[in-house]
Amino acid sequence: MGILKYTQYLYLIIAAAFIYDGVTKLISHTENAWLSFIIAGVSIFMFFFRRKYAKKFDDHYKKQ
Repeated sequence: MGILKYTQYLYLIIAAAFIYDGVTKLISHTENAWLSFIIAGVSIFMFFFRRKYAKKFDDHYKKQ
């Protein structure tokens, strides 16, 4: 489970990339930027979701 602790941070990197993409789309007025912001929001949600369950599994294994 070592690498799974670090994969949750991949969601933050993805969120940052989509926030940047959304801001550039808002500035250039070329495309609709809402989809980028929605994907960034889902990525941030997944970060906290995975983080919660990683802590839950760690606590479970420490008790055994």
